[in-house]
Amino acid sequence: MTITETLQRRLFIDGEFVGSDGDTLPVTDKASGAVIGESVVATDRDVDRAVAGAVAAQREWYATPATERAAILRRGGAILERETGRFQDILIREGGAVGPKAHGEIGASVIEFFQAAELATTPLGEIIPSGQRGRVNIVERRPVGVVGLITAWNAPVHIAMRVLAPALALGNAVVLKPAPETPFTGGLMLAEVLAEAGLPSGVVQVLTGGPAGAALVTHPQVDMIHFTGSEDTGRRINVAAAPLLKRVALELGGNNASIVLADADVALAARCGAGSSFGHQGQVCIATGRHIVLADVAHEYIAALSAEAAKLTVGDPYTSQVDLGPMVSTRQVDKALAMVASSVDLGARVVQGGTADSVFLRPTVVDRVRPGMPLHDEEVFAPIAPVTVVDSVDEALKIVNGTRFGLSTSVFSRDLDRAWSVADQVRSGMVHVNDGTALHESQVPFGGTAASGLGDDLGGRANIDLLTERRWTSLQRNTL
Repeated sequence: MTITETLQRRLFIDGEFVGSDGDTLPVTDKASGAVIGESVVATDRDVDRAVAGAVAAQREWYATPATERAAILRRGGAILERETGRFQDILIREGGAVGPKAHGEIGASVIEFFQAAELATTPLGEIIPSGQRGRVNIVERRPVGVVGLITAWNAPVHIAMRVLAPALALGNAVVLKPAPETPFTGGLMLAEVLAEAGLPSGVVQVLTGGPAGAALVTHPQVDMIHFTGSEDTGRRINVAAAPLLKRVALELGGNNASIVLADADVALAARCGAGSSFGHQGQVCIATGRHIVLADVAHEYIAALSAEAAKLTVGDPYTSQVDLGPMVSTRQVDKALAMVASSVDLGARVVQGGTADSVFLRPTVVDRVRPGMPLHDEEVFAPIAPVTVVDSVDEALKIVNGTRFGLSTSVFSRDLDRAWSVADQVRSGMVHVNDGTALHESQVPFGGTAASGLGDDLGGRANIDLLTERRWTSLQRNTL
């Protein structure tokens, strides 16, 4: 399926797809390298126009009855569901997703629409008793205002929708800046859905190209920035936004661990570990980057994990049914293989895989990995499963918590009391017992600690904390 000319070299501003004086960028099929479209690099003038339109539209959008906002979101969910095939086709190409991953991502995004519709009519205030006679204290939840939403390429539809949908439900306007790698599914095609659903013009604007992100961060009329991406970029955003005292939410990386205790169901742990390490080529923030295994079951676990890796097929997901598709670039492949090589030089051993053909990196299992090796210390973001064998639970916990990240952790044990005890000692925003690290449910808060995130919990009622501000209004009845 080709990308329509309506979306080529266009921005979405004030309800229309418009051109720009900015440069153009090729958008490629990540597997073949073929150019499948062109996006435009939004200029500072484009950013100013989009933000001004969002500011003006947000006031009226917040004044729109919540039931009407909910109805528009439900229509958006129905339209996205109807367009699943078209989104999936483009997502496979510009995002490098295999078919089931693309289909699942779009399905999760449909859910975000419908759950946000319910959020629109959720009670958002409280009355707090006063210490003064005749005074009524009302605490409201009011929208932040204009949200600058900067998203990533690895799950472009869902990363956008998990913030965009609840932000709209709560009365905010959004200026969306999708990743340059995925401007169509991550932004412009979503604008089509929202326009058809009847969203008023200006409430959502879409700006493509890299520089627009930096411009949104420092724009005085953008009230909040939500960013999903690398730790380094997140730190720069936080510094740039600080002089404006702007609200910033950062969903960053992770070096997530799976702890396999001596009494674990090894086959289950290996299946979950493989799914979380190799799914979408390991290019997700909640991928399992460290397998911490008790020595009693290490040999069995490494064999089972390697067998899972050996089953997986790798290739172009647009032309064939495969388990793993391309990495986002050859540069990312080279970086991952360099981490393997450096770790091997320090004593690690490749058990399975470890080779690549262009952008296709075979699922890889590496054992004898220890702290101080690149495969242990850094986020890999590739289909690589580093295994570290430990002699005790205390050693496992020391290693698991000895990272600057704190996003997602798994614990495998047949003894749920023991698993709970271990989970209770993990420093992590999310802990999963007898399941993989790569889990997400729209109604559950999602976020990390330490270098994995800042003010970023989203999902369910956490969206209210993320995307609204409290306001205290008092009423003195005795003066009437």
